[in-house]
Amino acid sequence: MKKSNKKILITGGAGFIGSNTAFYFFKNGWEIYLIDNLSRKGSENNLLNLKKNIKIKFYKADTSNFKKISKIIKNIKPNLLIHCAGQVTVTKSVINPRNDFNSNALGSFNILESIRLFSNKTKLINTSTNKVYGDVSNKKVLATKKRYSFSGKTKSINENYPLDLYSPYGCSKGIADQYTRDYSRIYDLDTIVVRLSCIYGTMQYGIEDHGWIVWLAIQSYFGKKIKIFGDGKQVRDALFIDDLVKLFFKLSKSKKNINKIYNIGGGIKNSISLLELIEILNQKMNKKNKYKKFRWRPGDQKIYISDISKIKKEHNWSPKINMSQGLDKVIDWVGRNESIIKKILKP
Repeated sequence: MKKSNKKILITGGAGFIGSNTAFYFFKNGWEIYLIDNLSRKGSENNLLNLKKNIKIKFYKADTSNFKKISKIIKNIKPNLLIHCAGQVTVTKSVINPRNDFNSNALGSFNILESIRLFSNKTKLINTSTNKVYGDVSNKKVLATKKRYSFSGKTKSINENYPLDLYSPYGCSKGIADQYTRDYSRIYDLDTIVVRLSCIYGTMQYGIEDHGWIVWLAIQSYFGKKIKIFGDGKQVRDALFIDDLVKLFFKLSKSKKNINKIYNIGGGIKNSISLLELIEILNQKMNKKNKYKKFRWRPGDQKIYISDISKIKKEHNWSPKINMSQGLDKVIDWVGRNESIIKKILKP
């Protein structure tokens, strides 16, 4: 393990992205500090796994509690803070918009205020979402048998695409996105916003309304009937978690960034539809899983593919793990953790 005196604080540190990030930074010699309210399924299992394998300092706290969060940040004064905490699904935001606001908008504001007041040398990476672009309805979309695609010259969405904060989730994440941007301009903070597309991988206990690639892999593995909301032709670009974590590490070493925003995903080469994914999973696991279609969910994009040319140009980063390789890793992880996954995801 490489030696380092650097400290990283990860909010949502027992979650999917947070726990994978913690493992990687620890292996590269960083001191690991985690905040999580342990509200999501699988987070307690991830925390036990972290405590068993690496040295961490854990704080059970909710980012909506400014007093607690500011005290933690003031005491640690981390070199890097990766903000992964928050409510993560459109469907839940529609059911309970107040909780969504408190978790995403207020929680992110509390992080920014804590850094501004007590740790203004901290580099902040805020995980935003492609949902800030809305349903990208300004682009013409074509439908084929198994997927949607953009028509015309533009095949993906770059950072200059106009924001359209659709759904309470899109609004709350958009608020956090723009507050992070503005705090860098107004208060000279070192911030980076990463607007994530579909991130998938190991230690992700996917559920029906979030983490759809792993969710479908789990459902397929156990021979469960699959629900599809919409027609199944919806397309996203997918990025395996290892590639995202390595990007975080690369950004941690970058020079101070003022008001930097990047679209992050697998790009066009790693785009996939629901129907295509089910077909691939069936082939890989020798299954014939059936699916049933339900009505579209609010705020769901027919297609979203990240234009990752900006991050490639400025930080020489691009995905290394393709969809087939990533799915093999997920299927292997599911197979090795059958009993745990059954227990965590039981109704």
